[in-house]
Amino acid sequence: MPPPVPGREVLHRRVLDWFAANARPLPWRDPTTTPWGVHVSEVMAQQTPVARVEPVWREWMERWPTPAALAAATPGDVVRAWGRLGYPRRALRLREAAVAVVERHGGELPADEDALRALPGVGTYTAAAVAAFAFGRRSVVVDTNVRRVLARAVEGRALASPSLTAAETRLAASLVPDDPATSAVWNVAVMELGALVCRARGPECGACPLEDVCAWVAAGSPPDDGPARRGQAWHGTDRQVRGTLVQVLRENEHPVARRLLEDEVLTRLGLDAHRHAAQVDRCLASLVEDGLVETVPAAEAPEGEAPGGEAVRLPA
Repeated sequence: MPPPVPGREVLHRRVLDWFAANARPLPWRDPTTTPWGVHVSEVMAQQTPVARVEPVWREWMERWPTPAALAAATPGDVVRAWGRLGYPRRALRLREAAVAVVERHGGELPADEDALRALPGVGTYTAAAVAAFAFGRRSVVVDTNVRRVLARAVEGRALASPSLTAAETRLAASLVPDDPATSAVWNVAVMELGALVCRARGPECGACPLEDVCAWVAAGSPPDDGPARRGQAWHGTDRQVRGTLVQVLRENEHPVARRLLEDEVLTRLGLDAHRHAAQVDRCLASLVEDGLVETVPAAEAPEGEAPGGEAVRLPA
């Protein structure tokens, strides 16, 4: 016999009441935060823990409080200010979005989801989240936390599917309250519940407002029956190498001779030059292609190379 499924009204009441008492006081949730500030927070928080985002977000909003201010910054400035948030390409896309907002919308972030999706670096999730959290629009916000809460509470599964499915999107849409203001709170409340209580590992079911109506708990909290999910490797990956290349350049005001840059990365990561020199070279080439760094004549570096060599810097 399948476990009981909690009703829509019960889910709304339980989750919204829990959020009212337990929401984290994040700065971008402050009523005085501008829509642009909310947008910046959503881009920064993609695949990045909130604890790492908050100090960088505060610095960015003090330095570039409007789309026009960020649009006037140089690409190198924004990559440097991105710090260690990871995936620094997001910094460039955020600046490109600021330029588009200035050129297309008079410097004011649009509230319409279609217009938001048309901005550089903005996908379905970010457009829906900004429409909800910045403008109070009714939208369907689906991230990994939302998917996990609904998979457990409604479907009785330990974990959501590895990738977002159409069925998950339909389920999430069916549960969004009809009232726009309530729907915006519901979206962030379910996300918060997944982040703080209904975690992937070690869920605190005893602290969950849905424990007594959760289909997964009612089924005995069965383990995930899908394929084994491997943790992501990190040391020696292209992502780590790319991040270290950018970090070395952030720490230098002047261009760095390419040979010295690559040697520094190998040393910092403890990688063997014979085995990983080609990887570092490939990662550097990919950063150049992505516009995150640029090459200049070696003569521009304080410690240059032989004539004809190259130096590398953040984009001007």
